[in-house]
Amino acid sequence: MTPEERLAELGLSVPQVAAPVAAYVPAVRDGDHVLTSGQLPMREGSLLATGKVGGEVSLETAVECARQCALNALAAIRAEVGELSAVTRVVKVVAFVASTSDFTAQPQVANGVSELLGEVFGEAGVHARSAVGVPVLPLDAPVEVELTVSLA
Repeated sequence: MTPEERLAELGLSVPQVAAPVAAYVPAVRDGDHVLTSGQLPMREGSLLATGKVGGEVSLETAVECARQCALNALAAIRAEVGELSAVTRVVKVVAFVASTSDFTAQPQVANGVSELLGEVFGEAGVHARSAVGVPVLPLDAPVEVELTVSLA
């Protein structure tokens, strides 16, 4: 089963690549790796939520935002290489979580990304990861995600 078929089985699809909000490209291929730029939780041109996790944004909403960021990163990867079946391994995930100073569940927010990648890529979706709390993200997004993947 291809990654796109697994996504369809989950009731999900890879969206169109979102236009960058500044002077950069959504993804860059370097040899047998693709590195994505930070992906925000955009769906159909709008952020799913704004604000700080632990404040205006609940943990559950932040996890949903993280999953959308992952889908957007997959869109950037697919646009760069043609199809997600070219991905042989998810190497690294970096999740930035705009959170209140007392919020410490950034790893649970990042699980939204990690669990989705595991469902889509199986063993090849197991990766190294960082989950970082930050004071603010672009456009007041609660979550931003970067992926690095290996290709066949």
